[in-house]
Amino acid sequence: MYAKLLPIIVPVFACAGLGYFWARAGWPFEREFITRIVMNIGAPALVLNGIAGLDTQAPDFMQALGIAFGLVLACGILGWFALKLMRQPQRSYLPPVVFGNVGNLGLPLCLFAFGAEGLGLAVAFYLVGALAQFIIGPLFQGREPAWSTLVRTPIIYAAVAGLAIVNLQLSTPLWLDNTLELLADIAIPLMLLALGHALGSFRIERAAVSAMIAALRLALGFGIGMAVVWLLELEGTMRGVVIIQAAMPVAVFNFLLAARYARHPEDVAGSIVISTLISFLLLPPLVLLALAGVAQP
Repeated sequence: MYAKLLPIIVPVFACAGLGYFWARAGWPFEREFITRIVMNIGAPALVLNGIAGLDTQAPDFMQALGIAFGLVLACGILGWFALKLMRQPQRSYLPPVVFGNVGNLGLPLCLFAFGAEGLGLAVAFYLVGALAQFIIGPLFQGREPAWSTLVRTPIIYAAVAGLAIVNLQLSTPLWLDNTLELLADIAIPLMLLALGHALGSFRIERAAVSAMIAALRLALGFGIGMAVVWLLELEGTMRGVVIIQAAMPVAVFNFLLAARYARHPEDVAGSIVISTLISFLLLPPLVLLALAGVAQP
């Protein structure tokens, strides 16, 4: 068991831990600069490299896109009703309930657990999550359309280029493959460092509210993910990626939007800390569940 888990979990803990201790040491950390580097260079290269490097064909990636969209929609509907029943502000708390950390945490876990194929499929969840946050977040929380931001988002064009390469079965030159791989390699370490730094910087001010948001995110995500796996009878790498990505904790990006539109950012920050710490504790059984029936690469 440990022979399977350690190569997957330890690199994630180590990189996030470095970011955490960096924050606790009080050393300078330009979060906005790191975010721009990841979103404009690292993530687009990761998306393009992940899709183009899929061992499977485009239909598998398109299925992953459909499942990712369905998870966001299902979490949104059930989360809305749950928050309404609890008389909590939906505009503040629904985004952190819906959007899990499929980038900073989900991508490296799927990469280390399932190799290049897992990363390629996990990219679909990251793509749907990022685009939904860019579109729905500003519109839902601030009633501000963000189409101009969407058009300027490089990961969209990277996804289109990657799908074209896979569908048309194009071969890319070695110099381009090496360049993309080099740029893509900066994304995951920076994402994990940023996650750890956020954990070391955020504070839990209203523990009960933050714990409620965290519980909804983790319970709905995992429950809906397992339902999808059962209903669609998913197997192999697709099954494992769905389980991991569906169960991810509250995404750090939710805090940025909550702070921008004054939607209880302190509660969202607390939910990120609590849900991530719970996820770290539950990672071993979650990864073992995802790996069931899949040969480790």
